[in-house]
Amino acid sequence: MQNTTGPNETGPNITSPSPCQTVITTFETSPGTCQDLLDALQEAYAGFISKQPGFIAAGLHVNDAQTRIANYSQWERREDFLAMLRSDEMRAHNRRFNELCRSFEPVLYDVAATYD
Repeated sequence: MQNTTGPNETGPNITSPSPCQTVITTFETSPGTCQDLLDALQEAYAGFISKQPGFIAAGLHVNDAQTRIANYSQWERREDFLAMLRSDEMRAHNRRFNELCRSFEPVLYDVAATYD
């Protein structure tokens, strides 16, 4: 797995209360397709998602068994994330992700508490 950083070199900054919208997406995959899905996600972030209005930062996480990928992203506003999600380009990316996993679901969250 390569270590890549996007526009925010330090990654997401989690604070409570949070001034931004948090989105956590879990992908159920298999060890045979995990790397392909991770590559597709990295391509989508590098080429499209990270360039969308309101994007702040994101992180991709893979479990030891390579059966799940969790994506944590932050957006300035809920509307920014929803506009990106509804775009034709993102819909094409989502069709590709769907081919590489059993299921995935983006869920919008509010940060309830943080601990150092």
